[in-house]
This record gives sequence, C-alpha cells and structure tokens, in this order.
Amino acid sequence: MNPNQNNGNKGGPQGPKKRSIISAILWAVAIVIFFNFLASQISNAGTREVPYSEFIQMVREDKVATVELTNNKFIFYLKEDMPQGTDSQDLAQVLAKQMEEGGATTYVTAAIPAVDTELVPLLKEHDVKFYSEMQEESSYLMSLLLSYVVPMVLMVGLLLFLMRRMGGAGGLGGVGKSNAKVYMEKSTGVTFADVAGQDEAKESLAEIIDFLHNPGKYTEIGAKLPKGALLVGPPGTGKTLLAKAVAGEAGVPFFSISGSGFVEMFVGVGASRVRDLFKEASKVAPCIVFIDEIDTIGKARDNHMGGNDEREQTLNQLLAEMDGFDPTKGIILLAATNRPEVLDQALLRPGRFDRRITIDRPNLAGRLATLQVHTRKIRLSEDVDLKKVALATAGCVGADLANLVNEAALRAVRLGRKAVNQQDLLSAFELVIAGTEKKGSVLTEFEKKLVAYHEVGHAMVAYKQKNSEPVQKITIVPHTQGSLGYTLLMPEEDKTELRTKEELMARIAVSMGGRAAEEVVLNTMTNGAAQDIQDATGVARNMVAMFGMSDEFGMMALASRRSQYLDGGYGMDCAQDTAARMDQAVKELLDTCYRDAVQVIRDNREDMDKVVAYLLEKETITGGEMVAIIEGRDPATVDSPYLSTAAPAEPCQPQEPGKAEEPAEPGEAVESPADQLPPQQPEDNDIF
Repeated sequence: MNPNQNNGNKGGPQGPKKRSIISAILWAVAIVIFFNFLASQISNAGTREVPYSEFIQMVREDKVATVELTNNKFIFYLKEDMPQGTDSQDLAQVLAKQMEEGGATTYVTAAIPAVDTELVPLLKEHDVKFYSEMQEESSYLMSLLLSYVVPMVLMVGLLLFLMRRMGGAGGLGGVGKSNAKVYMEKSTGVTFADVAGQDEAKESLAEIIDFLHNPGKYTEIGAKLPKGALLVGPPGTGKTLLAKAVAGEAGVPFFSISGSGFVEMFVGVGASRVRDLFKEASKVAPCIVFIDEIDTIGKARDNHMGGNDEREQTLNQLLAEMDGFDPTKGIILLAATNRPEVLDQALLRPGRFDRRITIDRPNLAGRLATLQVHTRKIRLSEDVDLKKVALATAGCVGADLANLVNEAALRAVRLGRKAVNQQDLLSAFELVIAGTEKKGSVLTEFEKKLVAYHEVGHAMVAYKQKNSEPVQKITIVPHTQGSLGYTLLMPEEDKTELRTKEELMARIAVSMGGRAAEEVVLNTMTNGAAQDIQDATGVARNMVAMFGMSDEFGMMALASRRSQYLDGGYGMDCAQDTAARMDQAVKELLDTCYRDAVQVIRDNREDMDKVVAYLLEKETITGGEMVAIIEGRDPATVDSPYLSTAAPAEPCQPQEPGKAEEPAEPGEAVESPADQLPPQQPEDNDIF
C-alpha cells in the first residue's frame, strides 16, 4: 500500500468532513432566516402602521370596530371595512374573514411604555370591542423552536445527505470535484501477461515502466521521460486494458477517468476537474493518469465566435497542466482514442503527448496468443486447434475473440458437455457473423432452390478463381441476422492488409457470383444480392478513388480517409464532374467482374447442379464435400467437418470387392421460375 495514499489532506480524512458540516450549517442558517423573513413579509402584507395618538383619535371619532391587545402592539380594524348591517357580536369574525380574503386593512400601533389607564374606559365609551388572546408561558419558546431550530436541524441533515450523494466536500453538489477512481496494483490485477497480440505496444510502454522503477539511471544521463503517451487504435483492441497493465507492471496508483467526465453544463467545471485531477495525482506520485476517449475534450479548436465553450476551456486547462507538472516526479499521462484525426495539434506536440502508440488489429500470431489468453480458464477438448480459429477470425480484435470464446463455452454447456471442442469455437464464430439459426423459418421448395443456387454461385466462383480465398462452408439454413444462407470463406494463411488488383477483382467477382447464378440458372433476379452488391461496389470504389487502379484516372487520389479506426469511411476530394466520371469507372469495374462471374457459372453449370442437389439434401456442406462432388467422388467419404476447397483431397474409403463406386447423381432439371415467384416481393435488404 502506498504511504501517500492519504491524498495529502491535512488533519487526515476528518478535515473535509468537518468543512462539509460547517458548510452545511451555514447554508441551513441562511436558508432558514431567509424563509422566515419571507414569511413575515407575506404575513404583514396589507398591514398599515399608525401612531398611538392617531389610534386614540380614531377611537374618539368612532371609527374603530375591534382591537386586539398584545404586550407590544395593538391590532385594530375600522368600522368602514365592515359590511352593512353586521351585528357587533360577529364583528371580529367578519373582519378576520375579510382580512383573509384581502378585503380589510389591518392597522397596527405600538403600545406606549407607560400604562394608559384611560384606554379601556375610552374603548367602552365608544363601543369598541377589545380582547386579548390567552398565551401560555412556553409559547414564545415553542414558537422560536418551531420557526428556527427544527427547520435548521432538518436543513443541515438534508444538505449533508445531498453533499455525500453528490460529491462530498468538493463544493455544493461536488461541482468541480474530480471523479477519477484510484486503482492500486492489487485492485487492477492486470499485467502484460493478460495482454496478447500487442508486442510492439508493450515494448514501447516497457520503457515507461522501467523509468518508474529506476528513475535514477535516466536522470543521471540527463534524459527526460515522455510526459504522455497516446494510445490509438480501433475499438476493442485493448487500449484500456494495456493502460491498466502498465500500472500493474509498475506497481503504482492508477487514475482512470473518461473524457466525458470533464464536461458539464457549467462553463469552468471541466477545467476545475482537470486541476483537481493533477493535484491529486501529484500527491501520490509516482502514478499513472489515464484519460479514456480523450477526443471528447481534445477536439481541434476552431475560430468560431464565443470562446467560452466548456470543452475549449477544459482543453486549455489540460494543456496548461501538462506543461506545468514535473515529469521527474513520475506522473505519466496515458490517453486513448480511436479518432486521432480530430485531436488538437497543440495536444499532440512534443512535450505533451510525446509518443503515439498504435494498438492495431492483431495478426495471426497475435490472434493465436489472444485466444490462448482467453482460454486459460476454459476447459478445452483434445481436438481444439486454436490456430484454425485464429485463421478464421482474420480482422477480429481482442474483444471479438473474448466474446467468441465465451459463446463457445456457453454452447458447450447448453449441449451438456464438460469441455469446449473445435465445433463449439467455429460455431461461435459463425454465431458472431451470421447470428443463430432460425429453426422456425420455413421456405418453399422454389425459395430453397433459389437460395441454394445463389450460395453455390458464390462458392463456385471462389473455387475457380486463382486469387480468392477457399470455401469453408455453404449453408442454406436461415439465420437471425437477415440471411437465408451464407457462404463462408476462410483464408489458409494470414495475410497483411496488402492486396493486389487481381485479388480485389476476384473478391468483387465472388460477391457477384450469387446474382450471376440467379440470372444464368433461374433467369431472374432477387433482392438477396443487396449486401453482395454493396460490398462489391465498396471495393470497386476504393480501387478507383484511393488505390489508383483505374485506367482513366491512374494514380490520382480522388478521396481521403476520414475515419481510419472506426467505419473506414472517406470523403471526396474532387470536383462534381470528376466524381461523375469516377462513378462510370466504378461501373466498368463491376461490369467486368460480373461478366467473369457469369462465365464461370456457365462453364461449370453441370457441376453446380450436382452441388446444389447435395446441398438441398443436407442444407449445410463443407468446402471439402463440394470438391468431392465436383471431382466425382462420394462426399460421404469426407470425414473432416472443417475441410475447405484448398485442402488436399482425402483418400476415398475402401470399397467392397467387385462393387464400383457410383458417382453422385446430378441435380434435377430446374424449371423456369417465371410463374413460381411469390406474389409479393420482400423488402430490399440482404436475405442471402
């Protein structure tokens, strides 16, 4: 436990508590006095004060109707405020009712210090009704208690409760108080052993950990530790986990706060919280301060009028604090974002965030190591091949792999097994990309045949293309994410983001294979190719606008990336007429790839019929079974459920002597679907 964990408060933790109690008492006294004064002003509304001599004169002139005699004042009403014909017996009740309704004026005069012995005879002489209310001896004390003491006690209790719920001693409601949570080494429980697939990032952060452990060897040579490191990468890659691992490895306190925690509706509160955060961090140094989603407060400032913006004030204070603290004390600032392009340049300059560490999607080795980390506490069966799963999950981040392993464990429990096998892991991967199976969905025979040709069209084009990925699985079972079937392509080796033009063209052709099969075989088109068309168009547009793979535009950038780590979208950087010509170039690319897909379907029509017939019977087949059918072998001889079209052919099972193996029967002749289409077309979304 760090001895400085007391946060440096003088007098221990009792100091803020005493200040909060005193503050609550002062607020309660002020509020009670104000409300009592307000109540007295409201009760005295409609009251007129007159001198004692004028009161005597009014009595002698027979203007006074009734008088209430008290110790320090006389309260009386005039006869002119009475309704006509009122009995003198009901005088007090009538005047009191009129006073409540605002129809009578209350007159008050102060009683003279000397005893006026002539007052009572004078009132009797002029027929003035006078009286005095009976008061107990303790009534004044009780009135004082009910008016001041009891409300003040209740108000103090209420204010202390609100202060405790809304921030403690950091002002009324905790305004300006930092919400950063301090995690000690035992609390985080995260080290570099819990982070896999980010070896380069861990190497960059290892120097920071070494400085926190051995600052002397750096200061002796005159080196200064970087004040801050910016962790940049897509969501789910483990930026927050890596920051906690740095604190766990260094064994120092870990301050963690989100960028949105600084932003409030009051201008200046965010800047106050920044000051408070660095003040608390300096008391427990060495430590690590981690700001997640720093783009919330670190966006680039503009020249619009009205510089009193809360985010801008918070950013200015953060810049000032980063310039002000001494790095030799061991305060390290880490921040994470997936939108570095929107950050202010003043925040990224050397001396503030000196290092920019990219936490990118893991490669094959990284995914394999990540799967090994997440399966350490999972009971696995002997047939589990994590490398096969790592190959299938190309492009997945750490959060995706953790979810995949958890879904596989849940599936194993549902099926009553004590360990997770390979099928559980691959099924969990398919669950993530396609959702669960729709067991209650019923397709007509024509719809099943149409979906089967669509999916086999994808698979056949992928199998016949040189630069496409091998086919792992074909299914026509509907799934919850809107698809009536899908074709799963799985790479046999891990590839970088580098793609040749031929590979991109092959990807477009595979996407077009479903629509090509619909037109060639069934002479129709469906909306099931909606997502395929969108994917193919996106690849073709990138080829023309950003990759320089168009004959018309050549190596000319027509667009620029806007959000690299989020949706990967881009914005156009060309004129409107150029954009129109670009659309024409995209269409030419799509037409070329579509013609190639149609040619593949026509050249392999007979093999497609065989595969479709087997698919309609089994509903789900592997790439290895598809290859066996095309090569004229019995697909039942394919034992491996994970065999793809790129795997070597397995030997056939031994035959009985004298019995020849019969080839698979070709599919039935497909009738023209012109009069078989349903009367209502489904909505325009991806269903295959």
